[in-house]
Amino acid sequence: MAVNNTSGSAPGSTLGTLMGVMNTAKEKWDSSGANDAMNRVAASVPQGTKDYLSATTGELFNRQRLRSVTVCFGIGEERPFYVEKSPALLIARVKHNFTFFYLNYMILTALLFCLTLLISPSAIIGIGLLGALWVYVIQQTQKGTLVIAGKNISQNQATTALVIFSGLTLFFLLRGIFWYALCSSGFLVLVHAGLRDASMHQDGDDHVDMVGEVPGETAAFLNDNNGV
Repeated sequence: MAVNNTSGSAPGSTLGTLMGVMNTAKEKWDSSGANDAMNRVAASVPQGTKDYLSATTGELFNRQRLRSVTVCFGIGEERPFYVEKSPALLIARVKHNFTFFYLNYMILTALLFCLTLLISPSAIIGIGLLGALWVYVIQQTQKGTLVIAGKNISQNQATTALVIFSGLTLFFLLRGIFWYALCSSGFLVLVHAGLRDASMHQDGDDHVDMVGEVPGETAAFLNDNNGV
């Protein structure tokens, strides 16, 4: 009796085909000289600008600013979520949460964007065609054989035109995905920022100020012998 294994092998064959396409695209990208073109563009940026961008992005995406699941959802806290009825306290809570959880919110938005993109075949095909166009144009300009309307197009001219064309194309391809992901993540972020009471983290990374019974008086802890 023959056993049909096509259903079990289909996912493997699909994955193998996808990996083959990705490897082929990478080889064509490397052989087209696209990396050299990108390196030349990067080399033209002033060093001061590079240093500023590096420092800014390093601080913005500092991994220490990514809050753990325990902190993000207040696991183990007595009342991690509740409705704040005072407008002033609610505004203060939202401002603090946006500052404290901003990297978690950015990752949530990026994740929703990627998940929405995966279920949009037209956008994936469009991005693939756009990448293929970049590879073709870079190859042709390097050979000096890219001619439009009887005029040879240099690599700088082609790159500038492609940047503008790519921006417009991505805008039309991804605008629906972008707005859907932005609205979905915005709703979730507002709900979390409005309900999550992270006041115990007000002073920084999991730092809690211990205050005594008398208002404004810091309690004595851990071998404080001032009162002895």
